[in-house]
Amino acid sequence: MSLVHLLLVLGLLWPVGPPAPAVVRGWQPPAGPYGPGHRGVDLAAAPGAPVLAPAAGTVSFAGPVGGRGVVTLTLPDTGDPPLRTTFSPVTPVVRAGVRVAAGTVIARVAPGSHCPESCLHWGLLRGEAYRNPLLLVRRPPSRLLPVGG
Repeated sequence: MSLVHLLLVLGLLWPVGPPAPAVVRGWQPPAGPYGPGHRGVDLAAAPGAPVLAPAAGTVSFAGPVGGRGVVTLTLPDTGDPPLRTTFSPVTPVVRAGVRVAAGTVIARVAPGSHCPESCLHWGLLRGEAYRNPLLLVRRPPSRLLPVGG
């Protein structure tokens, strides 16, 4: 099932906002499993901002990883293996094993992000392969400006 098809089926929400947050740093897939890159996107979000489940799913992890709070949400009916979304740094407000509806607050943005300003790192995986989570949300169309004013 393609990610575009999943968007139409799931109707995913932005995990922070509304309005849609600014993308502070985009997805940059690594060349190999251990190569440099950015395995998700950073969304502008203030410390304490609620983090919403972008779709209905099951919380498969909520706790610390490498000193940062992380929540992982597994999305049902998204293929085999199912898609998982990850959020960090956060303070989880749900436990692993809990089923949540789209729009449910699952965490709060924790202070001390890796961004120059506060942000939420949003990742997307199928199995061990990282994907671009921005493919799952609707974004306004790009506007091209004339060259040279």
